[in-house]
Amino acid sequence: MVGPNHIIKFLCSYGGKILPRYPDGKLRYHGGETRVLAVDRSISFSELSLKMGEMCGTAVSLRCQLPTEDLDALVSITSDEDLANLIEEYDRVASPPSSLKIRAFLSLPKSTKKPISPPSSSASCSKLSFSSAPRFSCIRQISRASVVFPPCSEKSGGKNIPYYGYHVHHGKPIHIYPIHNGNHWQ
Repeated sequence: MVGPNHIIKFLCSYGGKILPRYPDGKLRYHGGETRVLAVDRSISFSELSLKMGEMCGTAVSLRCQLPTEDLDALVSITSDEDLANLIEEYDRVASPPSSLKIRAFLSLPKSTKKPISPPSSSASCSKLSFSSAPRFSCIRQISRASVVFPPCSEKSGGKNIPYYGYHVHHGKPIHIYPIHNGNHWQ
């Protein structure tokens, strides 16, 4: 049996965004989900990455908040050495050591953010219009039944503005949703 001093807890947030809080501008994580993942302190980076991916339902990139830093200085964890250094930083400030909770932010790896072409070349684009900004801007996971369309365009101010959309088939009429990319909708 593993003792409490050999357990590390990761407070994992995914599917949301880091945004400034009104009125003081301090950064906060907004939206998405936050879950606790307890693992043995001796876990390798590859095992940790696998567990976090299982929790989110997809491969993820891991960035963590250092214990003395704000959310604007997240550290990317990509190897066993990075993970060991992170744990060492938290050990220095954790009191008692059994209360070690590492704040982790999970996101899709850059290589999976590229849109997937539809299986047939007969895919068409539908016009999407929004009268106001939607409340939820992050898509956590797209089912395999979804198809991402190639860039479509919409005339606005004499310019063609490209965007992406995807179909969701749930045995009901097809729905097309825009995909949010940074500060704008695609």
